[in-house]
Amino acid sequence: MTTIILLTISNIFMTFAWYGHLKYKSSPIYLAILVSWLIAFLEYCFQVPANRIGSATFTTAQLKIIQEVVTLTVFCFFSVLYLKEGLKWNYLIGFLFMVTAVFFVFKK
Repeated sequence: MTTIILLTISNIFMTFAWYGHLKYKSSPIYLAILVSWLIAFLEYCFQVPANRIGSATFTTAQLKIIQEVVTLTVFCFFSVLYLKEGLKWNYLIGFLFMVTAVFFVFKK
């Protein structure tokens, strides 16, 4: 559970680093890059320990698929709540396929 919590925190930071500046398109690009890099540093402070801790329990393929599902979940909330964009049905179907991938990756 620690791995998933750390990956979630990590992905919140990374989503803001990658997409948060889109709400401030009038700000200079160099400022967006600088702020994004600072946020990304915080992301790594959670992502690296998440993978280190998780590697004791999960394979790297399992860690990656967990990270992808966490990323999509965080991005859905970010897109709706922060960017005020809607979730379309085809996005949700794509997300369902990712959840299905989790099933197959963890199947023994």
